Amino acid sequence: MAHLLSLEDVGITLGSRPILGDITLGLDDGARVGVVGPNGGGKSTLLRLITGELEADEGRVTHAGTLRSAVLSQKDDLPDTTVREAIHGSASEHEWASERAIRDLHAGLIPDVDLDWSVTELSGGQRRRVALCSVLTTDADLIILDEPTNHLDVDGVDFLHHYLNERFSRGKGALVTVTHDRWFLDAVCERMWEVVPGHDGAGGRNPRPGRVEQYEGGYAAYVLARAERERQRTQAESKRANLLRKELAWLRRGAPARTAKPKFRIEAANELIANEPAPRDRVELTKMATARLGKDVIDLEDIEFSYGEKTVLEGTTLRLGPGERLGIIGANGSGKSTLLGLIAGRLQPTAGRVKRGKTVQLAELSQHTTELDEVGDMRVVESVSSIATSIDVGGKEMTASQLVERLGFTRERAWTEVSRLSGGERRRLQLIRLLMAIPNVLLMDEPTNDLDTDTLSAIEDLLDDWPGTLVVISHDRYLLERITDHQVAVIDGKVRHLPGGIDEYLTLRAAQEVIDGIVERQPEPSLSDAARARAARKTMARVERQLARERDALAKVQDEQVVAALDFERLAKLTDEAARIQQHIEDLEEEWLWAAEQADG
Repeated sequence: MAHLLSLEDVGITLGSRPILGDITLGLDDGARVGVVGPNGGGKSTLLRLITGELEADEGRVTHAGTLRSAVLSQKDDLPDTTVREAIHGSASEHEWASERAIRDLHAGLIPDVDLDWSVTELSGGQRRRVALCSVLTTDADLIILDEPTNHLDVDGVDFLHHYLNERFSRGKGALVTVTHDRWFLDAVCERMWEVVPGHDGAGGRNPRPGRVEQYEGGYAAYVLARAERERQRTQAESKRANLLRKELAWLRRGAPARTAKPKFRIEAANELIANEPAPRDRVELTKMATARLGKDVIDLEDIEFSYGEKTVLEGTTLRLGPGERLGIIGANGSGKSTLLGLIAGRLQPTAGRVKRGKTVQLAELSQHTTELDEVGDMRVVESVSSIATSIDVGGKEMTASQLVERLGFTRERAWTEVSRLSGGERRRLQLIRLLMAIPNVLLMDEPTNDLDTDTLSAIEDLLDDWPGTLVVISHDRYLLERITDHQVAVIDGKVRHLPGGIDEYLTLRAAQEVIDGIVERQPEPSLSDAARARAARKTMARVERQLARERDALAKVQDEQVVAALDFERLAKLTDEAARIQQHIEDLEEEWLWAAEQADG
């Protein structure tokens, strides 16, 4: 296997601050590497060192022969030309159209874009996908992708992961990708590089450069190995280790992908999660949510919505209960945001009706953070405490400053003016301010924008203890499967429940494309029959564990009903609780039956 490049004891200083130091890394043909780390920690600097855009101050960067690199940056630098020329340059059509891999790229990433269109006519999302196509069609030894899943829907991410796995499994060329999409990292990458930022030292007198730690396997293996390293290295950072153990416990109970095995002693890591509870106590949260919301939350009944003559949604019925955690998926432009607008009350249906409970206090995390402009001259902590000085999280009272710290603001950044925050910091502050207002229904539209993986884990941990009704739109498969209990898809103007989760959605979409005569998007089948059967059996095992817990909870409630036979008010509450648990059991049984059908082929 050919060696492509190496970094030996590399260090770089920008101004008077050392950014990275003692970096020793290597890349061979066939490598698929994911790069993670906090925003501003040095990931972009590392990529620029690899490509030669930056020259190291210390150490040596060695390229094998004439290394050809192609980079997808976050900058929009497409030329002012046609889409065809932006992707293929001056090459004649017969030179590239005969290659199946290139035809697959067109069908998988830009099915809605005509090659003769001008780049200036494209939307931001289309430009991004054209740029990704341009990089992937380049004859390069090293492909570097910075946030490649931005502007891709679930279908697009699924296509991209299959394409990259097939391309780099042949042992020709290497891939390095920076992304916050943890499902993508787990499905594609076989090695992880974590960029650990440095610090300025006490009073700035002893600055330390950042470093890069290497891990074998994808994201799940990285979390497992990182938790083990934390346990062995120190007990001082107990808060961070607790958060890692919680995510690790969830990953071991059935997170998506998990394609690679970590090369270290798993028994030691298993000790970390031996007594770790499930991320959420669903019964307790539902009980708390019912106390705050009552039985009626928001119901959409036989809704139709149109923009002029274009019907976006029709025959849509969706009922949200107290404590429900719902994920919404669908292709770009399918009507997801319209559905969220109807739930929020920002849009009114063309036909049908929306019923809203009297106690509903709704908050919405939009894709934009413009509302923070009003508090731009405030400090971060001040902008939070201006809404409320404390909040109850998981039965514990947290002050504004504690909540700010929990979501990753250092003491210095907590006293920074809001107008000086980065995009990711503004996103975190936006969510904190919403939660401080104590809503009991929270709507989130693409909440992962501009956030790194550690911040996402912290937000998920916070939402685990939040007892309201949660509705999330996201193309981030990991996030949806982590914080929501079930998902629905918007397909052809209708809302379809997905007892089989996102795998069921991808199967439905693939079947729909064949029926509609659309060019097949996958360079290979999404899952072989054997792989689909294995995935289905895993789903069956997971559901069986959930069913066992829910049935235990139901038996406990029924025992309490016997004791409270003469306390009519208490009995009524227990009856409602038993009905909710029974409904969840029925939903799980439906999911098990769907998985059993998949397992049987």
